[in-house]
Amino acid sequence: MYRSLLFLGLFTFFAFAAKAQVDTTAAKKVDTIQKVKRKASGTQIGSFAPRIDPAKEKIYHPDSLHSPHKAVMRSLMIPGWGQWYNRTGWWWKMPAIYVGLGLFTKNIIDNQHYYKEYLTISRYRQGNPPKKGDPYYEEYIAFRDNGVPDANLNDARENSRRNRDLSIFGFLGVWGIQIIDAYIDAKFIHSYTVDNNLSFKVAPGLINQPTYATGLNNSYIPGLKVTFTF
Repeated sequence: MYRSLLFLGLFTFFAFAAKAQVDTTAAKKVDTIQKVKRKASGTQIGSFAPRIDPAKEKIYHPDSLHSPHKAVMRSLMIPGWGQWYNRTGWWWKMPAIYVGLGLFTKNIIDNQHYYKEYLTISRYRQGNPPKKGDPYYEEYIAFRDNGVPDANLNDARENSRRNRDLSIFGFLGVWGIQIIDAYIDAKFIHSYTVDNNLSFKVAPGLINQPTYATGLNNSYIPGLKVTFTF
C-alpha cells in the first residue's frame, strides 16, 4: 500500500516537472522568435513606434581611402600640403599659412640682423674699436656721434634677441597648427561621407501671434519656414 502511494507520488512529481520544463522551453522559443522579428522590422511588436523605411534611412559610407597619417606627414614635410590633400578649405587655409610663416620668417631675419649689429657694436665699445672696412663700422660711428649710452644699446640688443626667439616660436606654432588642422580634417570630416539626403527646404508660412499682441487685422504675420533634413 505505502509502496503504491510512494510510486504514485513520485510519478506525479516527475510528470509535473517534465511539463514545466517543456513549457519553459516553448516560452524561450517564442521570446527568441519575437526578438528576431523586432530586429528584422526595427520596431517592437505591440508598440506605436513607426516603422523605419529602409529607403529613407541614412547611409554612411566610410572613406577608407583618406588617411589621417598621410595628411599629417604631408603637412609635416610641406606646410599646406595636408590641407591640399584634404580638399577642405585649402583655398583660404594655404594662403593664410604661408602669410603667417612669411611674416614670422621676416621678423626672425630682421631681429637676428639687429641683434648681431648691436652685439658687435657692444664688443667694439669694450676696448676693441673697429677700423674702416670692419663690419658695422658706420653704425658704430653713428652711435658714437649721437651719444647713445651703453645701457640703451644693451636694451636694444636684448629686445632684438627676445623678438627673434618669439618669432621662432610663432613660426613653429603656425607650422604645428596647420599639422593639427590637417589631422582633424582627415580624421573627423573625411571619416564618413553623407549621401545626398542631406538637404533643406524653404517654404512660406504664417506665424500665429500671442494673444496679447494680436490686433484686429494682424492675428497672423507672414514668415518663412526652413526645414533641414539630415
